[in-house]
Amino acid sequence: MERLRGKTLLVGLTGGIAAYKAAELVRLLTKSGAGVQVVMTRAAQQFITPLTLQALSGRPVLTDLFDLGLESEIGHIQAARSADAVIVAPATANVLAKMAAGIADDYLTTVLLATEAPVIVCPAMNAKMYAHAATQDNLSVLRRRGVMVVEPEAGSLACGEEGPGRLADLSLIVEAACRALTPQTLSGARIVVSAGPTWEPFDPVRFITNPSSGKMGFALALEASRRGAHVDLVTGPTALAHPPFVATHRVTTARDMEQAVKALARDAQAVIMAAAVSDYRPEDTAPQKIKKSDDDLVIRLVRNPDILAGLGADKQPGQILVGFAAETEQLLENATEKLRKKNLDLIVANDLTQPGAGFRCDTNVVKILDRSGGVEALPCLSKEETARRILDRIEALMRITKPGSDSR
Repeated sequence: MERLRGKTLLVGLTGGIAAYKAAELVRLLTKSGAGVQVVMTRAAQQFITPLTLQALSGRPVLTDLFDLGLESEIGHIQAARSADAVIVAPATANVLAKMAAGIADDYLTTVLLATEAPVIVCPAMNAKMYAHAATQDNLSVLRRRGVMVVEPEAGSLACGEEGPGRLADLSLIVEAACRALTPQTLSGARIVVSAGPTWEPFDPVRFITNPSSGKMGFALALEASRRGAHVDLVTGPTALAHPPFVATHRVTTARDMEQAVKALARDAQAVIMAAAVSDYRPEDTAPQKIKKSDDDLVIRLVRNPDILAGLGADKQPGQILVGFAAETEQLLENATEKLRKKNLDLIVANDLTQPGAGFRCDTNVVKILDRSGGVEALPCLSKEETARRILDRIEALMRITKPGSDSR
């Protein structure tokens, strides 16, 4: 979570059983490189001690609005000013009501009233309390004021009931913090991203594929979503979980991917084809598992549809089309030819023989080529940072091609 490195996050704990999960949340945020300042209500201290949170955050926990030491310089105002974002997790029905009404009767609610930083609330409570009209009205008020609400999960609750009320998964809360700290430069845009490999079966249990993990495409989808875009991710089979806040479409074969991507691309301002699509598929698929025998097995392969070329031929006016070229030789020559032939705006080329640039890596080493012949060579970067650099280039092109500007 490089987006959080160097940021100051204020984590507010209120008095619900889910307060024990805040210890792991603070640990995750600290591990991401953020400085974490914890504020606890009196009720929260009945569930977990300030000492635990202090040990994990490395900072004194703020609890007492009338502490003569911490408040000698109006500490609650300093805490409000220094926060880059505020996360209330868990957020009880009581604190949501106070926030909606503007009540400031303890350290946390006073900070919440004083801060100008983005605020994220993560409700956790009994299902009936969450469904109550008062709670839902209070959440509506907070949303109108720009507060980000991370909805609770449904499941078994501490009271023994079932329903919505469990604190959201911590990874979702961390991702919400990343989104809150990302400028919404793509708000209103629709972006399609493809990722992962495709599987081309020749019998019910065997297929032709490649080692793509999907990590680069997933990183691009997540970064575009953080910037406020509506993102449709079309992914072949991968072991990766659905990225939070991204509409994810799972497909298997190249023909499945072509159908999904073409349908979604019609309304997209940008299409990023990061998938490693199989160029060939078996001509025939056996209806039953092919049994081993003493004879050699010959499988005839036929061409798969060239999804990227099809998108280039049907490209909408002003639409940005980005391709990827994974090569083992003549990187720039092959990538330049692909850029020209398929009517692309950008192509991201990487040499698979370079350390840190192959399949299944958490890093990438790429060169970004554009239609004018420009080449931007990036060093070995994490895929998260590589995605940011690519999205920066896409945004620059979108500004040029949007209605009212001087397009190419």
